[in-house]
Amino acid sequence: MALGKSAAVVIGSFPLGESDQVVTFFSREYGKVRGVAKAARRMRSRFGGALQLFTLGHLVFFDSGRSDLVRIDHFDAIEPFARIREDLERLGQASWIVECVARLTADRDPHAALYGLLTRSLRAADGASTAVRVAVCFGARCLDTLGHRPRLDQCVACGRAYPFARPALDEGGVVCERCAATIAGTTAVSPAAIAALARLRTARWEDALTQPLGRTEGELKTVLEAHMMRLIGQPTRTVKFLREVRRLSDVTGERV
Repeated sequence: MALGKSAAVVIGSFPLGESDQVVTFFSREYGKVRGVAKAARRMRSRFGGALQLFTLGHLVFFDSGRSDLVRIDHFDAIEPFARIREDLERLGQASWIVECVARLTADRDPHAALYGLLTRSLRAADGASTAVRVAVCFGARCLDTLGHRPRLDQCVACGRAYPFARPALDEGGVVCERCAATIAGTTAVSPAAIAALARLRTARWEDALTQPLGRTEGELKTVLEAHMMRLIGQPTRTVKFLREVRRLSDVTGERV
């Protein structure tokens, strides 16, 4: 039975039986790992509260090689990122980040750059940065990191050089207005948003989190969500939650 050790982030979980829990981690050494935490839901569980979503910790597991699920032996929390769970907007945007990681990666496919981007994004979401900006910066860089970087210098359908007046985006990159009319599933995007996307994915992380974007920030989040949806094959589960958070915020006139 092989022993595995790695720094890892909890990116999902669900109950199993009366007291066990299946937990999904994204680890630095092994990529996405799914395992069973025995008796994790008992009152006096040895895991305590360490298996909460977003928690960064040190994972120890045993792999028998006979199942996709490993046996989780220890998970010692290093950074719980508790502030993320105290605010619905932070919670929603951070959930979108970990859902993208969970659904765009395969089991046991190590990706150190994506692990670094994930932990950097969670620290920013737990800190002073606005949650939407963190999600936008993550989305722009996640596409690059996983090899899905949209092309922005020419129409990916006909090769016409950008800029053009009414651009759109599809899975490969920018599309001119003529080609967009013949391609299903493109997303309209403004030239300002394209320029902002180009800046964000090349800027230093700290600069990307503070660059003034104005209304373009919301447009970029919508565009990146549409791009993720095309890659995943369906909308992320987090979108409905974020839509409800915004609706409640509009109704009350306050931050939810």
